[in-house]
Amino acid sequence: MKIIMYIYTNKKSNLIHSMNFYFSALFLVSTLTFSASAFAQSKNLFNGKDLTGWHIDVPELDENAKLKSPFLVRNEMLVSMGTPNGHIITDESYKNYSLTVEYRFAGKPGNCGVLVHASTPRALYGMFPKSIEVQMMHENAGDFWCIVEDIKVPNMLERRGEEAEWGVTEGKKRRILNLTDDSEKPLGEWNSMRIECLDRVIKVWVNGDLVNEGYDCTANNGQIALQAEGAEVEFRKILLTPITRISE
Repeated sequence: MKIIMYIYTNKKSNLIHSMNFYFSALFLVSTLTFSASAFAQSKNLFNGKDLTGWHIDVPELDENAKLKSPFLVRNEMLVSMGTPNGHIITDESYKNYSLTVEYRFAGKPGNCGVLVHASTPRALYGMFPKSIEVQMMHENAGDFWCIVEDIKVPNMLERRGEEAEWGVTEGKKRRILNLTDDSEKPLGEWNSMRIECLDRVIKVWVNGDLVNEGYDCTANNGQIALQAEGAEVEFRKILLTPITRISE
């Protein structure tokens, strides 16, 4: 947005144009303040038909356009085929929401994740966008992985290791263990992961069990991303709901 201020010698003109400048500046500040999408009711991020509202970032496709995208729609599900590795990312950014993701590993158990507060693409290892990852890896669902963003949890030493090794970039201890590893359903069954993000707090449930809770996150808004990271995963629901408080 461009703001142009006109200056006249006439006092009345000065007043009118100063007021116009004030309201234009106020609108600009409001626009910047609410750059993350505001939404008043629940919305499905996946429409069951196509990938409208998402874009794909797969580094290997830069070098070989003949490779197939790892993300597709099948039987009204969004499917991550696992390879080549990369991410499918929402076009819009969001803040203060509850995200419900229903997923299952279609074949062998493996790795995947939901990324919240995502921003700069390929910020880590030339692959991962700057974000906080909520782990979906089989038997590790709910771990936090810090990807050039950080977050605190209770019992940090116990769950992250030696403080001197903590960090958010390559080679650092970026993993924060979840509170329980036995909340997932048997392979082939649907899991429900709920992630609440409010201001600087992130709280995660898997199949109704509280599995992680962090605070003082270094980001409070951003895009949402799903991974292709080696295993085939099916998603049948990706539902976003605005919130004003964190659930107990």
